[in-house]
Amino acid sequence: MKPPYEFNIAWENLLEDEGFTQVFLSTVLEEYVLRQRWYGGKSSKLKYIELPEHFRIQQHGEVYYGLILEVNFEEAFYQHYFLPIAFVSDEKFAKKDRILPLILNGQEGYIIDALNLDAFRKLVFERLINAEPNDTTRVRYHKSLNFTDTAYQSSRFMGMEQSNTSIIMNDKYVIKFFRRIYADKNPDYEMSRFLSEKKEYRNTPAYMGSLSIIDSDNANITIALMQELLPNNGDAWDYMLKEIDDIFQSLERKRIDVRSLPQTQLFKLLQISDVPPQIIDWAGLSIFLKLQTLAKRTAEMHVALGSEFEETAFTPERFNGDYEVWLKNRLLYQFQNRLNTVENNFDKLEGLSATLAEEFLERKNEIRKRFIGFDWTKLKGERIRVHGDYHLGQVLVKDDDFYLLDFEGEPESTIRDRKVKQPPLKDVAGIFRSFHYAIYATIFNNEGKYPYSQEDLFHAGEILYTYFIGVFLNTYVELIQTNNINIGYAQERVFLLEYCMLEKAVYELGYEMNSRPQWAVIPLRGIMSIINNTQQWQK
Repeated sequence: MKPPYEFNIAWENLLEDEGFTQVFLSTVLEEYVLRQRWYGGKSSKLKYIELPEHFRIQQHGEVYYGLILEVNFEEAFYQHYFLPIAFVSDEKFAKKDRILPLILNGQEGYIIDALNLDAFRKLVFERLINAEPNDTTRVRYHKSLNFTDTAYQSSRFMGMEQSNTSIIMNDKYVIKFFRRIYADKNPDYEMSRFLSEKKEYRNTPAYMGSLSIIDSDNANITIALMQELLPNNGDAWDYMLKEIDDIFQSLERKRIDVRSLPQTQLFKLLQISDVPPQIIDWAGLSIFLKLQTLAKRTAEMHVALGSEFEETAFTPERFNGDYEVWLKNRLLYQFQNRLNTVENNFDKLEGLSATLAEEFLERKNEIRKRFIGFDWTKLKGERIRVHGDYHLGQVLVKDDDFYLLDFEGEPESTIRDRKVKQPPLKDVAGIFRSFHYAIYATIFNNEGKYPYSQEDLFHAGEILYTYFIGVFLNTYVELIQTNNINIGYAQERVFLLEYCMLEKAVYELGYEMNSRPQWAVIPLRGIMSIINNTQQWQK
């Protein structure tokens, strides 16, 4: 059979036709999937695609199909993806997103990704408007009490996304269609709904509705999440790069001798009044006030997530042996993977990156020992559901405030691992690593802009970083303790922060070694500063 493929069957019954599914799941679909930005298997070899589930997304006789594709890889694992499809006959339409040329009952046309169709987006939105409170059908639409719209007006793609597809509806809402899906509720849906509906946490886009499917194994799979659209001034990553660039420019403006800048101890709690006048004079007061606001919003998120005693998915738990075994297995496997990556790609490194990588390899047993040195019996704090992938890119800036989003969790982790309760300081460690990145990215992206040697800029950057951390941490800890969230005593907090930051930096090392080896200096420096930090954790 050659394209265009011909079937004497109505669109509404097409998926029941074995001849069609055979043609559809052929290399044509494989080639289409491989080209998509949301496809996450590019580093593996695709073997074949299966269609374990399909369902109708319909209203008043208008029918589209939602497909759950199972992508099988040569390396003996698989991933699931969501693809909604439509049949269009307009020659001019969706040229980039055509999957298959087709003749249905004599009508020529194409199968395309339905998200390109205004009619499909309108249908989904109207199904959410009319959602029943206790939907028990296979395809479930749910709406929040906060969602009060009664008519569809417009929709458009949100743009620059990688792993999901977001559509702006009526210029008031965002529907995020999850592309990579799991046989469980998506953490982004769970956390968003819990924070905004149950805890009325104000600094995340409010939950408005969702679309899910009950599969043949009775698993509840989240397909889409709708939230309010938050007008904003961009994300905190871009904001921070701009601020740090200003701070580095002021080194020259104020003729600062980098080597005379006063230093502080890593993780020392600092009020703004504890920050030396030379540092305030250099960096400005404004950035520290902003860091206090971000620390408050982070603490408030953890207070909301850590003060639940009914819903078991969110009730706090103590550390225990099972958690310790899970954590160590995971981290030792990841650490070994990163060691292999550094050894195999060492020749790509030069200068400071090479020096630090050499030290990393020489001291691998010491680092491994730090991971093994997790003893749950010494820990008094609690574990809660956390953001899990918290960094400056997951925070929106709006006027003088911050809003937290994207609760899907760490992309490399399984869905089960993303829902494991963790110390809240894991999120704090994530944002600290993000501060570190922002400082180094500013230096790397503005080569030659500041009249200082790279070594001096790194030195100034490390000093700035310790003050950022100290001011953030003081505000965070104060608010957490006022609300009786148990994050452990002082030495325990330092131990957990170092442990989680070491984990995060090792995780980052894999990405940098594979995509931009010269930036490996950032995670390597992070790893070494923790290993060299003389504070030893003792009870």
